Amino acid sequence: MTETNRPAAAPPEDEPDLLRDQFKQLLRYRRLLGAGLAVGLLGGVYLGISTADTYVSVADVVLRAPTDDPFNPSLAPDKAINIGSERQVALSSSIAEQAAKKLGIADKDVAALRRGLQVTNPPQTMVLRFTYTASSPKEAAKRANGMAEAYLFKRQEALDVTRTKMVKGYEDQRDPVAKQLDDLAKQINAMPAGAARDAALGSKTDLQSKVNTLNNNITKLQALDMTPGRITSPAAPPSAPDGPGIPMSLALGAATGLALGLLAAWVRLVFDPAPRSEGDVARSLRAPVLGYLPRDKTGGGPLLAAGEADPRLAEEYRSVAFRLAYDSRFADRRRLLVVAPRGSSETAAAVAVNLAASFAETGKDVLLIEADLRTPVLASQLPTDAGDRPRWSQLPGGAGLLGGGAGESEWPDGRQLVVDAGESGAFDLIPGDRVRNVARALTSPRATRLISEADSPNSTVVVLAPPVLSYADALALVDRVDGVLVVCDPRAVHRSDLARIRELISGAGGTVLGAVLHSPLPGQKSKRQDAAPGPVQPPAPAPDAAGGRPPGEGGDTVALRTVRTGRR
Repeated sequence: MTETNRPAAAPPEDEPDLLRDQFKQLLRYRRLLGAGLAVGLLGGVYLGISTADTYVSVADVVLRAPTDDPFNPSLAPDKAINIGSERQVALSSSIAEQAAKKLGIADKDVAALRRGLQVTNPPQTMVLRFTYTASSPKEAAKRANGMAEAYLFKRQEALDVTRTKMVKGYEDQRDPVAKQLDDLAKQINAMPAGAARDAALGSKTDLQSKVNTLNNNITKLQALDMTPGRITSPAAPPSAPDGPGIPMSLALGAATGLALGLLAAWVRLVFDPAPRSEGDVARSLRAPVLGYLPRDKTGGGPLLAAGEADPRLAEEYRSVAFRLAYDSRFADRRRLLVVAPRGSSETAAAVAVNLAASFAETGKDVLLIEADLRTPVLASQLPTDAGDRPRWSQLPGGAGLLGGGAGESEWPDGRQLVVDAGESGAFDLIPGDRVRNVARALTSPRATRLISEADSPNSTVVVLAPPVLSYADALALVDRVDGVLVVCDPRAVHRSDLARIRELISGAGGTVLGAVLHSPLPGQKSKRQDAAPGPVQPPAPAPDAAGGRPPGEGGDTVALRTVRTGRR
């Protein structure tokens, strides 16, 4: 028989499939997405309301450097003006105070006047752009022009002061030289011709040259064009508010909030220890996912799924059964152990019952063994009768083999039930029962011979065990059942839990055939069990009326010792 289900990792997916899978995983965190969207919408509402009465007006000022020849192309104004420094000057408090005087604003409101101003410099230009934001269009234009005019006034004032100081400096240098020149001229007029007069005339020439140089410098300064600049585009009252408006603000807020929600969901996904997809489950167990039970019917009704009542669920069970039937690892021995990771075994019991019904539907002689001797429930929840087929209760080795002889475990006790699976037929059930020592009952020769009934032609044995990470019962059965089917809610376990299950089952000599996934049970939330992996001792029940040991006491220790010995 060809093996169809291999325990290897899931095959590599194409890039579009991976992206689609990741997007679906992000959609699982609907609360984070909704919270991000709500925050974005609130931000959009705030933005729309806060900018509804905001008006912006702009005035452009082009700067000029002082020059005596404005038409000379060799004079580069950008070399004479530091545009960055001028921008800082335009934003200074002195400009704001001058504008406040011009606009009639009180001194206490100068700080508020400065806050509404923004000055920028378009690249590769000598232009300062005065942008003013106010609550009314006229006020915005008035203050933008006022700030631009105040800047030009202060710049003109600064240039005039600089020229005045330089002219005064030259005059202070010229006046002593001119007085000395006048005195020397009077002396020369009184001196007779000769060498002394010639020397005095040379000194007079030198002094006259210095005076002329200083006069030329003063003349150049006085001839400079000191225009600081001009307003090329006066500010005008805007016709509409500067804000994007309520509809656009809501759209922007929704887009931003959705992006934040996706980012938060991605971060949550990255750090989520739970399996993010069926591929994660398959990689952790190194076995395929054989089925995913429908959400609304999982564990919400009777254990046996009726085809007419819920055809989707019934077909999913049949699909899992057929996939197992064509897996050579199961078909060679026809033994199946059904377990949950931890917590409740309700869904695992439903899977075991319905797989037994599906195998019976294909004509197999099916025996369902309830090896959950701590909380047995199948006999009370399934339509059963005593049955007249002695096959499962009369095993080789004597008619009293299941009769509970002295010193033997109390289970199996020979009780056999027939489960009516409707159109699927019928299968036999060995119900569980509370016993004094669980591990001794599960590892007894009678339980081993009971499981070996799968060696009969056309027979299949399905064993239901307690959660593998809560009790060691399942591990005590692995060396005789081999094939294990894990039933879990992927949101209720960690990837490390699944890897731990695989290690425990492999160490006990078994093989994980696959997994059946399901959603949280109706009326329950998907809560991960945060207990440490590994068998956990349950709370001890009260002693029986005879004062003996409570059922199950000491069972885990014996089971663990049995598992450590390996296969028999």
